[in-house]
Amino acid sequence: MTVPAITVTEPVGPADAPLLLLGPSLGTSSILWDSAAPALKRRFRISTWDLPGHGASAPATEPFTIGELADAVADDIRRIGATQVLYAGVSLSGCVGLQLLLRHPNAVTAAAIICSGAIIGSAAGWTERATQVRSQSTSSLIIGSAQRWFAPGSIAEHPELTGRLLHSLQNADDESYALCCEALAGFDVRDRLEQIQTPVLAVWGEHDEVTPEASAREIADGVHDGRAAGIPDASHLAPVDDPDAVVRLLTDFFERSRS
Repeated sequence: MTVPAITVTEPVGPADAPLLLLGPSLGTSSILWDSAAPALKRRFRISTWDLPGHGASAPATEPFTIGELADAVADDIRRIGATQVLYAGVSLSGCVGLQLLLRHPNAVTAAAIICSGAIIGSAAGWTERATQVRSQSTSSLIIGSAQRWFAPGSIAEHPELTGRLLHSLQNADDESYALCCEALAGFDVRDRLEQIQTPVLAVWGEHDEVTPEASAREIADGVHDGRAAGIPDASHLAPVDDPDAVVRLLTDFFERSRS
């Protein structure tokens, strides 16, 4: 079994607050949460994690599955001294969150799966993207990613953060990005959602064509304790398009799940 190397930051926030672990989307890093983090860390202790070859994480050297990424997250939850966490993951890290709930159910007390799905895209599409990145680098994805990631007007409204995120895509390790694509090609937990007992919030963005409302509702309807919520004027990176709405949804959901 391969447990890929990831980097999890040390928690920040009130010492007596519950720990919330925040995950990134493919091609981004923990800066995805920069706009939402100040408000979240008033209510929670927060940590972020980076995918292999993204942000602060070392490049991957061999293939891995989404389930093995979840094992890496579980290992690092223990490393930072936590027995249980709240979890919020966007896109690929939302997939990791679902596998975390299946493989390590006692590690998470409640999970928000944001702009994600029990399956995303097609195996052929991910394999094709992996091939493209290996031959042309992640730089070849910037224009298409900018169109998919952000809602109309978001780049103009948040130029600094959206620019940093596109640079994080350009700076991602090409092979690690390709291996993430191949992990997504093999990911499909639609027939296992009913095994998830942990409370789950599935969030979609109104303009998200990658993981639309149907993807979120499939998760919410499939797990034992699920709910779904949409964010108007958000696309695939909802914490960038509307961080305030994401903070409100997460805070309400996690506080209700603890009551």
